[in-house]
Amino acid sequence: MSKLPPPSSSPSVCTDATIEVAKGQEVAVRLYGRKKAGEVLPLVVHFHGGAFVSGDLDNGCTVGGLLEAAGARVVSVAYPLSPEHPFPQPLETGYAVLKWAFKRRARLAGQGAPVYLAGEEAGGNLAAGVCLMARDQSHPPLAGQILLSPMLDPCVGTPSLRAATGESTACKWADGWLKFLRCARDAEHPYAVPGTAQRLAGLPPTLVLVGDADPMRDEALAYAARLEAAGLSVTRHIFTQVEQWPEALLQPRANPCPCSAQVQEQLRLFFEATRCPPSAMPEA
Repeated sequence: MSKLPPPSSSPSVCTDATIEVAKGQEVAVRLYGRKKAGEVLPLVVHFHGGAFVSGDLDNGCTVGGLLEAAGARVVSVAYPLSPEHPFPQPLETGYAVLKWAFKRRARLAGQGAPVYLAGEEAGGNLAAGVCLMARDQSHPPLAGQILLSPMLDPCVGTPSLRAATGESTACKWADGWLKFLRCARDAEHPYAVPGTAQRLAGLPPTLVLVGDADPMRDEALAYAARLEAAGLSVTRHIFTQVEQWPEALLQPRANPCPCSAQVQEQLRLFFEATRCPPSAMPEA
């Protein structure tokens, strides 16, 4: 497979579209990047953050743009929000978009393009859950998952989260979990809470990115450790002196994301390390 194009500093190329993932089911997406003739790019299905209850394609533009700048073609998903659309609806929509993108990957990113899942905050949870779904369905094959400050623990009681919220009795992440999960039993489902999934074998390589003062730091690193203990390939990176993570990941790119150059470099290195030859990634 050809090497990735060099990191881009040019303005993002993005297009909004509505795709039909099933008869009568349409999903809004934002496509980042453009494939040149003869190129084969990583193809990333991306989920924005917003604690399951808010956010849109604009909130995903920071991470979508960083993925694009690292050399990827990106399909960012406007998944349905809770509480109107609780688990499992966002996961089902995400998996449908993943299958749509895989089926069209040659046109979107080049013949044999490796396919990834990515997400920040609540979107990181959805990416991890859809990754489990793809494994269990044995389709489509994935080259990796990229989790940036993922929400993975509905107990919202880790030391890093308590340090971030202080003495406040209000917690937007706890409220988001309550509206995403329909009942207590949903918290036992691995697709809803992949951080506590019992069977991790068969998952693709994982990149976990967090900040040192990140509320999601402890739950993200705990999931990375569990994946590693299961014998899986994991790359983790903790950015130091980063403020306002994960909120900074959800802002329009007019507001520069802290460590954006470092994030882009971590993404580029992960793509380089996980790109598979076309023969290892059969077409649908």
